[in-house]
Amino acid sequence: MNRRAGWSWAALAALPIGFLAVFFVWPVAAIVGLGLTDGGVLATLSSGQIWPIAVFTIGQALASTAVALLAGLPVAFLLARCRLPGVGLARTLVLVPFVLPTVVVGLAFRVLLPDSQVLAIVLANAFFNVAVVARTVGGLWSHLDRRAEDAARVLGASRLRAFRVATLPALRPAITSAAAVVFLFCSTSFGVVLILGGARYRTLETEIYLRTTQLLDLPGAAALSLVQFAAVLAALVIGAASRRRRNATRAGERPGEKLSAAPDGARRPAGGEWWLVGAAVGTLVLLLVPIVALLARSLHTSDGWGITGYRALLTGDTEGTVAVSGLDAALNSLRTAADATVLAMVLGVLAAVVLVRLRRTGGARPVAETLDTALMLPLGVSAVTVGFGYLVTLHALPGDLRTSPLLVPFAQALVVTPLVVRIVLPVLGSIDDRLRQAAATLGAAPARVWREVDLAIALRSLVAAAGFGYVVALGEFGATSFLARPDAPTLPVVIAELLARPGEQHAQLAYAACALLMMLTGAVVIALDRLRIAGRAGGLGEF
Repeated sequence: MNRRAGWSWAALAALPIGFLAVFFVWPVAAIVGLGLTDGGVLATLSSGQIWPIAVFTIGQALASTAVALLAGLPVAFLLARCRLPGVGLARTLVLVPFVLPTVVVGLAFRVLLPDSQVLAIVLANAFFNVAVVARTVGGLWSHLDRRAEDAARVLGASRLRAFRVATLPALRPAITSAAAVVFLFCSTSFGVVLILGGARYRTLETEIYLRTTQLLDLPGAAALSLVQFAAVLAALVIGAASRRRRNATRAGERPGEKLSAAPDGARRPAGGEWWLVGAAVGTLVLLLVPIVALLARSLHTSDGWGITGYRALLTGDTEGTVAVSGLDAALNSLRTAADATVLAMVLGVLAAVVLVRLRRTGGARPVAETLDTALMLPLGVSAVTVGFGYLVTLHALPGDLRTSPLLVPFAQALVVTPLVVRIVLPVLGSIDDRLRQAAATLGAAPARVWREVDLAIALRSLVAAAGFGYVVALGEFGATSFLARPDAPTLPVVIAELLARPGEQHAQLAYAACALLMMLTGAVVIALDRLRIAGRAGGLGEF
């Protein structure tokens, strides 16, 4: 790499790295610094107050991860190994829970399990993450050569033994990677635990929120952030190592794990495999239960069935219950999510391009892995910590961004950017560099090479990244609940405000708002399916 090219790549990397430094590292460091300055971190860590919360956080995350694995593995088998009618629909259906807003899922499970808070928290977190297991494990499973398992069967092994000896070792990197990511998501779950756990069951994330917003206990919040950050970093390191092993398996670099020449080992199930198909279908049906329950509850009032809540929410006739109508809140959500998605696409695509280049440069792979892990950190650090850090630090920037309507999109873009990177990176990394070299040899400028080669090949994954990023931003609640202005709340913020107030009218409005938000999210996912990209673009498989 010559000096001029090196400076060009450094300039491309400057924007995502600079954004991460200003809008993530600086706010988080400021909050932790305030706590350290006050000298309360050691006191908080040495007290016995946070350890039961830490134990509950880890316990519910482990339980949720186990449930997600048990439910997701049969679905992974269905998606990767079965040629049956409806598999394409199943591929899309399993993604819907992952992109549903946390407040929607929390309220849905409160309808289903009103008296079982811990069970509801575990099942709700698992509900979100079945897609991560199914797509991550299924992505590798579809590339494995079935002949090793078939050979074991010919030699007299049962189907279970053949799977345990021939297939499970090859799938272990993907299973470990999926488990690490699911644990990360569950241990930092905010909206679900806030709605279902209330004041009785708290995790590190909700305790940080409580201490920051209500108790103004910055040392305590900083201490909890440090504990959470350590757990997140460990999960990211495990996930990154497993991802490297999984990619090596896909590339055929590990001896004894030959991949299919054509990654389509799907066929009609036989024998005991139908039990796995039945388990997968049962999981998909169960994923619909909370959604149907919430829709039914939104139409059921104390006076019978009706659309009273929807009518009041959309017309603004709520007797002062909420500051804006549900339609206005929905429009605020759509605009904010669009701004966040545009920003995240710019940052995520630039980061993915730089990571691909670094991984292909001798001696730069450690730098690439470090940058990749750094880009994932916002997924695991408390959004409340980031939001409060904005209010502490951003006044130092020109224009005082604390009052800017762009503040919420900036916070949401931090969450969406890792999703964009994970979807786009494997596609860009799979492009043969000889295609770029051939285009350059024919006289194409670097910009045209990118347009004619990289963009043409990665277009579907870019559209998928934008679509999935949009629905994630649409339902983001952690930072948005802290930063949204009172005159411009998003739908998740309105729902949380309604749930905090007693009375049948408030509850009915909350259910209607949840159903409205769910329909908005579902419309985007259906649009992705209509474009035929939801099942082809890689999706969640690189988490």
